[in-house]
Amino acid sequence: MKNIPATQNTAFGFYGTMDEHAEAAWPIAVKRIAKATGKDHEAIRRFLDSRHGRHFADDVQNNLFEGMSLDRAIARSVKRWMDWTANKATAQEYVVESGTPLLMAMIG
Repeated sequence: MKNIPATQNTAFGFYGTMDEHAEAAWPIAVKRIAKATGKDHEAIRRFLDSRHGRHFADDVQNNLFEGMSLDRAIARSVKRWMDWTANKATAQEYVVESGTPLLMAMIG
């Protein structure tokens, strides 16, 4: 597996939202998202550094609050975001087919 790209947004996005978990969570998230979506690491970095990455991190943080380990919390969020699908409006916004897993649509 190729190298994990560093975040370019330490103040916001996924990394900034993960606070004290950021350093450990970053490579786990990149690897799990890559495995689930088949997308390249650079595309995943752009997603995680975006406002959508911040929302993804909020979901992970909610799982941590429920008592999950970091790895399990990220895995659960990846699954949830892959289970959610793009509706007609979201599909048009991201130029994907309606029903595409939301995580894949947002990564591009």
